[in-house]
Amino acid sequence: MPIRAVLWDIDDTLFDYTGSDRAGALRHLRAEGLLAAYGGEEAALARWRAAMETEFARFLAGEVGFLDHRRGRARTFLGTELSDDEADAWFARYVAHYEESWVLFPDSAPALEALAPLVRQAVLSNSSTANQERKLAALGIRSRFEAVLCADELGHAKPAPEAFTGACEALGLPAEEVLYIGDRLDIDALGARDAGLAAVWLDRTEIGEELPPGIRRIASLAELPELLRGVIGFGAPSTIR
Repeated sequence: MPIRAVLWDIDDTLFDYTGSDRAGALRHLRAEGLLAAYGGEEAALARWRAAMETEFARFLAGEVGFLDHRRGRARTFLGTELSDDEADAWFARYVAHYEESWVLFPDSAPALEALAPLVRQAVLSNSSTANQERKLAALGIRSRFEAVLCADELGHAKPAPEAFTGACEALGLPAEEVLYIGDRLDIDALGARDAGLAAVWLDRTEIGEELPPGIRRIASLAELPELLRGVIGFGAPSTIR
């Protein structure tokens, strides 16, 4: 069947989350006078990433809400008991530095523009809807997507099949007419493939990991339009004008 819609991951696919988070965290921890206390830049960043992964996993599991996951990140990183207000204030100072560092990958906007007249486009993310809506608007690309579908409203997070099929249902399309593209082989590409979608893994690192069956790999979003034309085939034109 032709591909009628492309579902996009956001963080580290279109948006340079890793680079923006690193820059924002360093600015925040430097301003708070905490780099030396946590072993210098690389050690502090490793602790920061570990806190994020631990608390975001709790959010994805439905154990805490998005705001509480942020409070948990502050408490876990600092190793200190904080009131909700204290945790909110501390994390808000990080967010200010982080948002100042927001940037798209250079190939993101051209790829979105190239696909716009040819297929429908939407987002499927494991973050919160409010967070991703705000981010896409700030980055100037929200108008490219007819829907922003996130784990908090779908009730399921990638790689659960229900996350992908729920997004397809929201678009009114069968899974086989939808392509998903993301930077994670396990969560994005394999999750999409197993849910019946066409799956493209954006492997910007090009580390040469063996490619599982049913997965197509690209190293740059500049490759996506040609892949769709030559391998999968285009479908319905975009409904966005």
